[in-house]
Formats: sequence, structure tokens, C-alpha cells
Amino acid sequence: MASKLKVALIQFLGSPSKQQNIKRACELIHQAASKGARLVVLPEIWNSPYGVKYFAQYAETIPNGETIEALSTCARQANIYLVGGSIPEREGDKLYNTSTIFDPNGNLLGKFRKIHLFDIDIPGKITFKESDALSPGQQLFTFDIDEKYRVGLAICYDLRFSSLASLYGNRQCHMLLYPGAFNMTTGPAHWELLLRARALDNQMYVAGISPAHDEQAEYKSWGHTSLVDPWGTVISTCELNEEIVYGDIDLEHLNTIRKQLPYLSQQRNDIYTLNEKKNED
Repeated sequence: MASKLKVALIQFLGSPSKQQNIKRACELIHQAASKGARLVVLPEIWNSPYGVKYFAQYAETIPNGETIEALSTCARQANIYLVGGSIPEREGDKLYNTSTIFDPNGNLLGKFRKIHLFDIDIPGKITFKESDALSPGQQLFTFDIDEKYRVGLAICYDLRFSSLASLYGNRQCHMLLYPGAFNMTTGPAHWELLLRARALDNQMYVAGISPAHDEQAEYKSWGHTSLVDPWGTVISTCELNEEIVYGDIDLEHLNTIRKQLPYLSQQRNDIYTLNEKKNED
């Protein structure tokens, strides 16, 4: 029985046109599926420019927005599991940075709202305050692929919080996805380092899925979409331009590493524990 799952990570080059973004994303999704990908993942905020001032304008309700309907159709037509990166979501008077997940029948399996909002100030380089427009999510989200591969989901700044990744480890995940738009300051310094650290911490596959770099955009993403294995090795990556990154999730490789270095089972739970609190969005 095959123990590998082919994944496709789409480093997407967006535009100010939501309709054009949706059209292009669907083209790339079908391209990835035609190459044999069973799981396809889009980046953070791909249907909108990334910026606090744009979120309200581009926000949609879920599951009735045009982006969600298009993604559902793509997943069904391509017969794949699809993680829709993230888009600005509107619910009532609140906005969220939200990822949606679809099965091969186009059914919406659920959604994940970014838990840790991107509020930073690096003088002379970048200042950004997501909380000026967005509200934080309250829940983790996992889903199973073909009743075999368990996948966890977080978004961008969530990558910096190791406890969140460990909670996904407690949920027995084999892979953790981070749609994320690191910038030209934090990206070169921390993007690969954090992806590798989260993979090594939890002995799981970790993917960081970035928008492509656009020199004309107000917010310039670092790109470098990457897949890291449970040993902490970058097994697939790219640079700045629009590209699809492919890789395999190999459960035999994962289980071998966990057996050879069994530190996940050697934790001293008599001294320390990490517990997930059940909240509601």
C-alpha cells in the first residue's frame, strides 16, 4: 500500500482584481492536479492585496462568497483536497484572516481563522498592525486525507508560536500547513528557520506557502514556498516568482524518524504538559 501523498504548494502572483485572481488560481489548481497532486494549497490572502486597508473591501462571507464557490468547484472538478490559503472573511461586523478546506467532492470540510494577528514594528523597515482590521480566531483545525494523513492548519504569524504547532502534534498530525506572507525583512531572516524548527520540534512535515514576490505591490512577500520533512530538511522550495512546488508526504519516512529519535514519547509529562483549551469562534 502506497505511503506517499503528493502535495502541490502554489506560490501565487496576485493582482488587485479579485476576479482575475480567482481565474488564475483555478488554472494553477488544475495544473497541479494534472501533475498528480492529491492535496493542493494556496497562499495567504491570495484573492486580495495584502494590507489592512484592503481587507474590508475584499472580504466575503463563508460559505457563500464567490471565492469559496470557485474553490469548491475546483476541488470537485480536479478530485483533490484543496486548502484555499486564506482570504479576508466577514462575519457580522468582524473580519478574519480565514483558510477554507475542501474535499474531492467540493464539500467545505471547515475553516481556520488566523489565531495570532500580525502586529509588529521594526523601525525603519516595516510596521504592520493586522488587529486594526481583523479579529483573531479561537480554534485549531485538522482534517484527514483519504483516512490516512492528518493535516493541521495555521496561518503566517502563527508560525512563530511553537506551542500551537505542538498542540497539532498532540492531535497526531503528520503535516502542518502555514499559508504565509513573510516580508522582505523577516522572510530572509526567519522563514526557513521557523519552518525547519516547527518540523523538527514535532517530527512532522511542514509547508510554508507564500504569495509570489511582486515588486509593484505595497506589501512585498518573500516567497520561497517550501516543504520541510520531519528531519528538518527542506525537500522542495522555490525563490521569488510564481511557481508550483511539489513534494511527497512519506509516512514510512516519518515513522522511521520518530522511531529512531523517539523524543516525542520521551517528554516528561510528570514535569510539564501542554493542554489545548476549547474555545469557540
